[in-house]
Amino acid sequence: MRAFAEGEQRVLVGTTVLEVGVDIQDANIVVVEQAERFGLAQIHQLRGRVGRAGQRSACLLTFAEPLSEEAEARLRALCDTDDGFELAERDLELRGAGHLFGYRQSGASGLQFANLIEDRALLGCAAELVDRIVSADPDLSLPEHAPARAAVARWERNAAVREDAG
Repeated sequence: MRAFAEGEQRVLVGTTVLEVGVDIQDANIVVVEQAERFGLAQIHQLRGRVGRAGQRSACLLTFAEPLSEEAEARLRALCDTDDGFELAERDLELRGAGHLFGYRQSGASGLQFANLIEDRALLGCAAELVDRIVSADPDLSLPEHAPARAAVARWERNAAVREDAG
């Protein structure tokens, strides 16, 4: 790594540990082999290791065919944008949210009344309402907040049971 950083070596071969913490200003090409195996965020991080000094750079993705529909959609998203926020939204669409307070990191979220993507505006309004209520009544001790207090207590009990179950 030192030899590459100092220009003594022109090529660095590594694992995905290069995804974070590598800041070699002159690096301008990264090749990601078997890109179909990686997630959007990981490849986005890898391609962010090059072109850091503003020079032209390229991220080349190799993959094995046939690609699954999901892998093709991930790689297509990477080709369509380099905006990390757009890629995060695309990843949410492709993989699902997973359990918000559990261990599963992809798939159905378990939300029964909302869809994180389709109901974004509604969820934003709900978040603002929660902020106003908690600012005015942090312990939810007012009588009008009794249902919310009961829901939080029920959620905490359920979360504790899930945590104990591993």
